[in-house]
Amino acid sequence: MSIYVGNLSYEVNQEDLNEVFTEYGTVKRVHIPSDRETGRARGFAFVEMESEANEDKAIQALDGAEWMDRQLKVNKAKPREDNRGGGGGRRNSGF
Repeated sequence: MSIYVGNLSYEVNQEDLNEVFTEYGTVKRVHIPSDRETGRARGFAFVEMESEANEDKAIQALDGAEWMDRQLKVNKAKPREDNRGGGGGRRNSGF
């Protein structure tokens, strides 16, 4: 499982997040998605910790906390949805 961290400053880097989350246990991985066109951080990240118990502690402590002049949104990450489209569905033409 991993943690979603939202409303981040665009200047946040992996070391910043690692430092904050290490207070709640061992951090296995930090991922900060970036915009494909600009390369700029998108304002959110995913943090994976060694245990679910540590993730729960971090979520309880950091959700709503102010950090770098922003109020963090911290919760369990939802499974990634496949948004590649496909479409092709028929519209109801009314008859």
